[in-house]
Amino acid sequence: MTHMQGAYARAGVDIEAANRTKQAIKAAVRSTFTPGVLGDIGGFGGLFAPAWGDCADPVLVGSVDGVGTKLKLAFDSGIHDTVGADLVSHCGNDILVQGARPLFFMDYLAMGRHDGEVAEAVVSGVARGCRQIGCALIGGETAEMPGFYQPGEYDLAGSIVGLVDRGKIIDGSRADAGDAIIGLASDGLHTNGFSLARRVVFEQARLRLGDPLGDTGRTVAEELLRPHRPYVAPVLDLLAHVDVKGMAHVTGGGFWDNLPRVLRPGVSARVRRGSWDIPPVFRYLQAAGGIEEREMYHVFNMGIGLVLFVAADAVDGAVARLRQAGEDARCIGEVDRGSEPVVLIA
Repeated sequence: MTHMQGAYARAGVDIEAANRTKQAIKAAVRSTFTPGVLGDIGGFGGLFAPAWGDCADPVLVGSVDGVGTKLKLAFDSGIHDTVGADLVSHCGNDILVQGARPLFFMDYLAMGRHDGEVAEAVVSGVARGCRQIGCALIGGETAEMPGFYQPGEYDLAGSIVGLVDRGKIIDGSRADAGDAIIGLASDGLHTNGFSLARRVVFEQARLRLGDPLGDTGRTVAEELLRPHRPYVAPVLDLLAHVDVKGMAHVTGGGFWDNLPRVLRPGVSARVRRGSWDIPPVFRYLQAAGGIEEREMYHVFNMGIGLVLFVAADAVDGAVARLRQAGEDARCIGEVDRGSEPVVLIA
């Protein structure tokens, strides 16, 4: 056995180092456990017994995603404990828009050569993200793949499963002319648009990670690595009190691609310019990169991470409740009839 392990290590895979990492991350993983978790860490599959609660007709909702080229910022800066939380927040927000409460999460981390310190930092971020949204981390994979990645680089992906009552699924089909649009502020870029952002910042503006980034009050690394904001807790609370007709997570594709995903044909989201404060990072990227406004709204979230559609007479109460929960929420437009799914208005 010793000879076999030595040969495998010489081929680039260190089983013992991976085992040490698994032991080191157990406390972080266990910190996410909810009553539905069965068993402990280390099985071939994670066991979870969902509590249906008041769900008359329970439906499971699943999603899978990655962090995109934001990972390059982690590689270059050596800051690895935020991208895991980014991953969970992105996935949690994706199933939230259908009204789902997160149940459990599973992650995948692959490296060319196993680095225990980096792996522990990444998984600690995943665990933190899970705690933020009340989701159990019940399993994952840490793969060592020699020759597949550049030194110091890795890939990260994850999947989430949540629960919603069939009668409470939110799909946007009820959003209609006269309804209000609520926007929840983002914390910067979140996890999309980084290929363009990196090109502008590092190739066109020739900035370095420690340089100030425009008027953001942060360095390049600090601003671009700001974590993806999780909206799960405040929005689930809102759903218990307000009839939300539709929601959209503003990620890759920005306003132009994500709002139409939840609006039926013939219904148009009329978004008012100036109804929220566009964060300085987007102003900087647009100016430094010479990017047209329409493309900015197609690539970035422009300061709005989640959009909700509610009846006009419910908007004030909904905004107030979200603000009490710590969200920067405001009415940013209204729904109307029209052939253009999204229209920016003055």
